Amino acid sequence: MNVILFGGTGMIGRGVLRECLRDDSVTAVLCVGRTPLGVSHPKLRERIQDDPSDLCAPDLDLASFDACFFCLGVSAVGMKEQEYRRVTHDLTLAAARPLAAANPRLTFAYVSGEGTDSTEQSRTMWARVKGETENDLLQLPFRAYMFRPGLVQPVRGMPSKTLLYRVGYVVTAPLFPLLRRIAPNLVTTTEVLGRAMIAVATPDAGVRTRILRPQDINRLGQSPPDQR
Repeated sequence: MNVILFGGTGMIGRGVLRECLRDDSVTAVLCVGRTPLGVSHPKLRERIQDDPSDLCAPDLDLASFDACFFCLGVSAVGMKEQEYRRVTHDLTLAAARPLAAANPRLTFAYVSGEGTDSTEQSRTMWARVKGETENDLLQLPFRAYMFRPGLVQPVRGMPSKTLLYRVGYVVTAPLFPLLRRIAPNLVTTTEVLGRAMIAVATPDAGVRTRILRPQDINRLGQSPPDQR
C-alpha cells in the first residue's frame, strides 16, 4: 500500500504515521506538510511546502497512491467561521479533488470529530463546517471514510501541538483507564486510530459504513483482519 499522509506533525497524524511505518502492508509513505517531521525511515519521504493542498507539482504521481490519510486540522477555539472553514473545508477539498481525479479507487480517510453535524444545521460552528466537509468528500469518486473519534489518548509520546489540549491531556491522563472501563466506546488512542485507518484502506476490507464512530474505530483498530 502506497500512502500519502497530511498532518503528520500533529498528535493524531504522528500516531497514524507510526502505525504506517510499523505495518508491513504499507510499503511507502509520503508526508506532505509545512514543517519537517524529524523522523527518518526507509519507507518515509517528506514534501515540505507552504500550501499542503497544492498537489500540482509534475513530480507527484497522484495515481500511484492507494490511500490518503488526512489528519490535518486546527482547533476552532478563537477562530471565526470564515477562517475555520478555509483551513478545514477548503484546504481539505483542494487536496482531495485531484487525488480523486487521479485515482477513483483510492481510499481517503478523513479525521473529523464526534459531534460533527451531517445536516450542516448545527448552532456549533465547527460541527457545521466539519459536516459540510464530510458531505463534500463523500460525493467525490473515491472510497471516503469519515473518522469521528471521541476522546483520543496520545500514546508513544505523541502530544498535541495545541497548548490547551496538551494541558488537558496531562490533567485527564489518570482518568483514561477509568473511562476505558466505564465508557469503552468513548475513548480511543492514536495507536488504535492509526491501525483503523490502515484497516479501511486494506483491499477487500469489507467496511460498510462510511462514517466511523468511536466504537467502529476501536473495533477496526483492535481486531485481527479476519474479524473486521
